[in-house]
Amino acid sequence: MTDETPDSAEATDTHAADLERRLEAVMLVADEPLPLVTLATALGAPVPAVRQSLERLVADYDGETGGPRRGFELREVGGGWRLYVRAEHDDLVRDFVLTQSPTKLSQAALETLAVIAYKQPISRGSIAAIRAVNVDSVVRTLLGRNLITEAFTDAETGAIHYETTPLLLTQLGINSLDELPPISPLLPDGADGFEEVGATR
Repeated sequence: MTDETPDSAEATDTHAADLERRLEAVMLVADEPLPLVTLATALGAPVPAVRQSLERLVADYDGETGGPRRGFELREVGGGWRLYVRAEHDDLVRDFVLTQSPTKLSQAALETLAVIAYKQPISRGSIAAIRAVNVDSVVRTLLGRNLITEAFTDAETGAIHYETTPLLLTQLGINSLDELPPISPLLPDGADGFEEVGATR
């Protein structure tokens, strides 16, 4: 016997569906795994309710609820949750990015790539602090071009740290990052921000 009426059950289902849609909206713009507590705080919802919604979304994307299996999946990694392309579509997505993206990198992408090259492994937040701008889309571009890769995820903060790939060395025509020129002579007078975060080359 339950005290839940049809109207209250419908309201509960509607609230759960709304929470799932709001979770999807946040996940679509997240570049790093988002901890459960962070998601709950952002959505103003109880942690248990958010976890249940995440589990329902995982099942939905995996085709376990009667719908089609999606080309992306929701995974819990590094203490947080994030959307990923399914492994079987990696080659397709890589080819698409490489063929659809312009040949030349933008100035913003080049600057971000330089920060990563000299400071790796480095988190997106640290890159943004050095450049004093949002670097989300630029990091995605560099990942898509296979010029950088995810080195590791900080166990405490969930922040992904990035490093350059062998492809960058090939593009630059060098054998190792040790061949990069010292950064200090290239900085304008008074540009201390880069050195303050520990650049040594």
